[in-house]
This record gives sequence, C-alpha cells and structure tokens, in this order.
Amino acid sequence: MGQQGQIKVLLNQESPDTVARVMAYYRYFFRARNELLNEFRATLEALQSTRQDIANTLEELEQKQARLARKQQDLERAQQTRQQAVARLNDSIEGKGAELKQLEADQKELQQLLNAIREAVVNLQVPDNYQPFKSARSKMPWPVPGRASSRFGDQRNQGKMRWQGVTIPAPAGTPVKAIHHGRVVYADWLRGMGLLLIIDHGSGYMSLYAHNQTLLREVGEWVSAETPIATVGDSGGLSRPALYFEIREQGKPVNPARWCRR
Repeated sequence: MGQQGQIKVLLNQESPDTVARVMAYYRYFFRARNELLNEFRATLEALQSTRQDIANTLEELEQKQARLARKQQDLERAQQTRQQAVARLNDSIEGKGAELKQLEADQKELQQLLNAIREAVVNLQVPDNYQPFKSARSKMPWPVPGRASSRFGDQRNQGKMRWQGVTIPAPAGTPVKAIHHGRVVYADWLRGMGLLLIIDHGSGYMSLYAHNQTLLREVGEWVSAETPIATVGDSGGLSRPALYFEIREQGKPVNPARWCRR
C-alpha cells in the first residue's frame, strides 16, 4: 500500500486513537515487510553465490575427471609398455637359455674333437731342427693383427661361461698365419666354430683358428711360423668378420696373451 492509500485510511477514521493505532500497525507491517524483502534479497544473493560456487566446483570436478582420465590412459599405456618389456625379457631369457645350451653343446663337441685328435696324434714327432713350442713362449706372433674384442677368461653369455680364447676382428680375407711350426690335424667345418683349422705343435700343444672364410691347408700338412693357413671370415654364425683363436695345453685352454708377442 502506497502513501495515498495510507492517507485514505486516515481520512476514513473518526477517532484519533484509532488512527494512531492503525498507523502503528502499518508502520510495523511496512517494517516487517522491508525486513522480509531484505532477507529475501540476501537469500537470493546467497543462492546466486552458491550457484556460482556449484558451477565452479562442477568445472573443477570436470577438469579433475579429465586429468584422471588422462592419468588412467597414461597408466594403461605404462602397464602395456611394462607387459611388453616383460615379454621381451622373457623372450630374451629364453633366447639366452637356448644360446647357453647351444654354446655348451658346441664347447662339448669341440672338446670331444680335441680329445679324438690327441689320441690320434699322441705319437707325433716334431723334427729336431724346430724349436719346441714351450720354448717359444711369449715370443710367437699373433695369427692376425688387431685388438681383441673378447679376451681369454672374459665372461660370455651373462657370465655363465668364459671365453677360452680370444676374438680378433679383422677385414674379411685377411691372411691368418700359424703362430708356430706344426702339422695340420683338422681342417673342416665344426658347428659353432665355422671353418676351423687346428695345428698340433707337439708335446701336447695345439692352436685353433676358427670362423675362417677359407682354409688354405689340408690335414697332414706341415706348416712353419707365420705361414698363411686360412683367411678371416664370419663362418659359424659371427655377425662380423673376425678370427677366434685358442691355444691348448694337454687339451686345456691357456691364455694366448702369455704365449704371443705383446
């Protein structure tokens, strides 16, 4: 009710007391209404603020959900990568196990061959005009020039086996020379060794030359020190051309570095 409405009410009243009482009621009514309006406005503002807070919270939740989704994807990719790595590792372990078995079988076959050769040439007589192999220790030439990529006693196949000779990388076709005089007792293919040539030097000493490209000498031939006997190759499964070289004493491998010139 506006100001004009209040005046009309006052004009219609006959008793001053009544008018005063009515005016008091109206003042109370308007004051109460204003308080309600103020409360309503405050409530409305609070609701609007709450609605904005809810909107902000929803936006944050959506962002968090998006981040969680990305993290989940990253986790799934990481798990997949881990599973692939484990699978590769298992394959590698299986491959290493198979490789170890093959190396052990090859080593056993070589030892059987050397035992058979030792029995066959037990009475080999070296001519008197040749220096005994043992006397030439640390004075003999290396069969090919170059630096060894694997040395005697180094671990191979994750440490479960050790090299019994040395591997010397060299260009394919490089001449391989005998380290001392002796007789060729083996010149053929051997699994794991490729084209292999073995020289018996008498008194239980032998030298082995493996993974050759070609063999230049035949079984039974006598050779002198530094005589070409083969050419460097990669036969027998090498990934690059190299000579594998061993010295055996009474059938057991010894360190070539102690016998050949440094």
